[in-house]
Amino acid sequence: MLEIKNLTVKYGQLTALRSISLNVQKGEIACIVGPNGAGKSTTLLTISGVLSPHSGNISLSENNIDNLSPEEVAKKGVTQVPEGRHIFTSMTVEENLIVGAALRSDKEEIKNDIEEVISTFPILGERRKQPAGKLSGGEQQMLAIGRALMTKPKIMTIDEPSLGLAPLIIDKVYEALVRLREKAGLTLLIVEQSSERALNAADTIYVLRNGEIQLRGKASELKDGKAVSQAYFGFK
Repeated sequence: MLEIKNLTVKYGQLTALRSISLNVQKGEIACIVGPNGAGKSTTLLTISGVLSPHSGNISLSENNIDNLSPEEVAKKGVTQVPEGRHIFTSMTVEENLIVGAALRSDKEEIKNDIEEVISTFPILGERRKQPAGKLSGGEQQMLAIGRALMTKPKIMTIDEPSLGLAPLIIDKVYEALVRLREKAGLTLLIVEQSSERALNAADTIYVLRNGEIQLRGKASELKDGKAVSQAYFGFK
């Protein structure tokens, strides 16, 4: 579904990504793990059209998207849940969900999808008329994912969904993501700093360090974590 070939991204003279390649299949959960500064967020921002590649190719269902604007990429079916969530704190939970459907015109289907999001995250139903700024960190993360679902994505990219959350809340977020894949066939590309968390949730793992893919493989074949740790920290 999503294919990246030999992608290089630069910030001025600084090379953030060096000829990386990855492939996310339809209905798959893929995780990119790596230390701070590895280029994980840069990868997602480039997929979403916020950053332009220096070279290389990004395609969705064999259609090139690497020269499109963020709005055009979103219309093609790619939606991103950004690091830090970036919800509209003064708006209600329901209003945030409606914002997620801003590019849509199917009003009745939008209403149905709001109810579907609430069935996935029941706490949002209890809070639907409350300002989003009053939600806990975990509830805000659920809202950010719900808002992204309202775009009807073909693939959702999520930047550090566990950032700043307690372990039990992280478990709930990941359980919901797995359910979405199983129930709706949602394709997910997740950036995650915790390799252990990624190994437990993903089908495919990519280890990114210093702007380069150091390791790729099936999570089921990397479960002991040794190869991932070696690639993550640069051990010999």
